Amino acid sequence: MGVKARLRRWRLHRFPLLSGGICDEMVVVLDLAMNYPIHTQTLANGMLVCVSDDRQVPITAVNIWYDVGSRDEPRGQTGWAHLFEHLMFQGSAQVASGEHLDALQGVGGSANATTWFDRTNYFETVPAAALDLALWLEADRLDSLADCLSEESVNTQRDVVKEERRQRYDNVPYGDAVEYLIGLAFPPDHPYGHSTIGSMADLDLATRSSAAEFFARHYRPDNAVLSICGDVSAAEGFAKAEKYFASIPSAAYPSRPQAEALPGLAGIPRSTVYGRVPAAAVSFVWRLPVADTPEYDAAAMAMTILGQGLTSRFYRNLVQTELSQGAQTGTLGLVGGNSLGFAQALCLPAISPEQLETAMAAEVEILLQQGPSEAEIERVKIQQLRQFLSALADLGTRADAISQNALLFGDPARINRRLAELDKITSADIRNACSTYLAPDARGVLVYLPEDDNA
Repeated sequence: MGVKARLRRWRLHRFPLLSGGICDEMVVVLDLAMNYPIHTQTLANGMLVCVSDDRQVPITAVNIWYDVGSRDEPRGQTGWAHLFEHLMFQGSAQVASGEHLDALQGVGGSANATTWFDRTNYFETVPAAALDLALWLEADRLDSLADCLSEESVNTQRDVVKEERRQRYDNVPYGDAVEYLIGLAFPPDHPYGHSTIGSMADLDLATRSSAAEFFARHYRPDNAVLSICGDVSAAEGFAKAEKYFASIPSAAYPSRPQAEALPGLAGIPRSTVYGRVPAAAVSFVWRLPVADTPEYDAAAMAMTILGQGLTSRFYRNLVQTELSQGAQTGTLGLVGGNSLGFAQALCLPAISPEQLETAMAAEVEILLQQGPSEAEIERVKIQQLRQFLSALADLGTRADAISQNALLFGDPARINRRLAELDKITSADIRNACSTYLAPDARGVLVYLPEDDNA
């Protein structure tokens, strides 16, 4: 359900085998018309409700995106959005600490939450008969959690988040590289100038009263999108949303200032750091346009061609030529003025960071000058198609995509057009994106060296 396809073209590939035979592979490319049903309604308190019915299985996903992320943390409060994600499971007026997860798991459901630069999301997937339970739990903590916070819960979850920082950033090889790259890409006072995990010192400043103030400012029905996806009709979904959320009052707070795009980096800002890492690594960072615009999509495709998968240029020309033991690229799609592009490669013992950096820069320059091949573009688009359809086949991921497009792009039905948007990107678009955003002097460079090299 949700996808209509018809054959657009086919091509027969022939691959010689080591045994002397021939392997034929037919590549089929489809025209896709996404038609997931998406119905919307806004409650009187400002909460946007999206319902997408899918009756194939008796499962329902509940998903809430709050318009708060690490970009909303002022100086001295880094990491607080993530800390509050943890606090949201510490109990509310009618739910004791830990009972949110226990209640859902007790009926065969699952739940979790994540924090990002641009949002915090909470999500449950439950049997359809447990939809009321999931909505009631979400509504109870939105309505009353601030009044139920304690110093003990804040202290406990602060320690949990600090331990998470140790495990994910401080005590793993290259774990803090992303923070150094963010520091090269954005000034310290920029909304994206710090990671979502925050600093130990700022986490120590959180108190019960400051956490309650953070909640009151950002956790409001008029600052949220609720998506319900699965075995539920639009009328039923709206009625249940009204029942559980309509009585929660909204609050007037100043809107976030409109973010302005920063120009590309200039002069190749650099940083060299040392740590407990097994090999020297070279990383690049670029400022890209805001997420899911045609310009961003073209730049993201360029990054995929450069360094994602065994067919990428980095793998063929850096790894297979024994310049690097591993190389990859990626993007962070953000909506507050700029996104980011990354590239990282690890040195082999006989290769210096300078040699590897030169080779990486050369691959970027070749793509900039010559553009991608049609085969590369087709391969990227097929990968995107597979990843997109595989993700949306899951009700929870589909509900999350609906919330994402509603909150960040103002149109939940955009998921039905997303593949068509990506399919419009041309070789000229990718070349233009490379020349605009991946120009030779428009990157920052991080060299990460083993600490023994600093002895």
